[in-house]
Amino acid sequence: MPDAPAPQMTSGHESVVNDVLSWLEQGRRVWLCTIVETWGSSPRPAGSWLAVSDTGQWSGSVSGGCLEEDLLRRTVAEGTDYPVVVDYGITDGDRDNFRLPCGGRIRLLVEPLGTASSVSGALEHVRQLAESLRSRQPVARRVSLQGVVELELPEPAAQPGIVFNGEELLQTLQPECRLLLIGAGEVARYVAEFATAADFTVTLCEPREAFSSGWGYPHLPLDRRLPDDLVAECFNDSWCGVLALAHDPRIDDMGLLAALQSSAFYVGAMGSKRTSDARRERLLSLGLGEADLQRLRAPIGINIPSKTPAEIAISVVADLIAARHHLRITHEPCASHSGK
Repeated sequence: MPDAPAPQMTSGHESVVNDVLSWLEQGRRVWLCTIVETWGSSPRPAGSWLAVSDTGQWSGSVSGGCLEEDLLRRTVAEGTDYPVVVDYGITDGDRDNFRLPCGGRIRLLVEPLGTASSVSGALEHVRQLAESLRSRQPVARRVSLQGVVELELPEPAAQPGIVFNGEELLQTLQPECRLLLIGAGEVARYVAEFATAADFTVTLCEPREAFSSGWGYPHLPLDRRLPDDLVAECFNDSWCGVLALAHDPRIDDMGLLAALQSSAFYVGAMGSKRTSDARRERLLSLGLGEADLQRLRAPIGINIPSKTPAEIAISVVADLIAARHHLRITHEPCASHSGK
């Protein structure tokens, strides 16, 4: 039998799309609220989504909680059939009522994904959007205030983000940053939870029977395949990160060797400086080139006085966030894997 797909903890836009697709497949109506502009302090950046079904289910976030209740009321109770622009924070009353940060202002596009008589058209649109994100392809959504919604391929150099001219929205989406964590343990547990909260999609790899059979966190599913096989199959593009957290060369080195020869934007390994130096010597002896080895972040994480598993995980996820931010600005594959 073929191996099952890697279990994942999904977050960000892809998670919202999956929820919307599920609701539409059930025949539900859905409204997608997109932040198109912000001024001053705002809890969430432009491009953030909140999706609401006609039963009041919701997915995603456009604020720290101060706007969601009003948007739930607007969508479910009023049920608009055409995209509308909604502003929050324009008046002092807005800021008091919705507890926006001082001086903050947010503009959203509230978009019905299918009117009561045309859910099927929205379903096909969202299916195509979900397929693009699953296949790791950048995609752009163009939405007009007249209700015309289209998907298109962005230019190769297009950056993720929002362009809104008051009449039409163009939102360019890149694949979610996907992480492979090698080795089940307390550090991996916290990295998985913190990284998912920070909108990374996470897979936890543990092929060792002793560790996988005793894993006590069912909300963090394990993939028992070998890490180099997983890297080759689905963790090798420039939106992927591979983290060796097992402290066991038998599996850490396999995953690192594969990841450092891929286009993964982040490759890191846990351990002291002495352990990291020994790991580098082993990887060189296995045939890894010096240029590829330079990409290894070891010891992993930012340099803070972290000791506990949770503290180490915070330092790791902070480094991942910084690397992802740089990736979104440049979106350039690693030079040694650019096809030259």
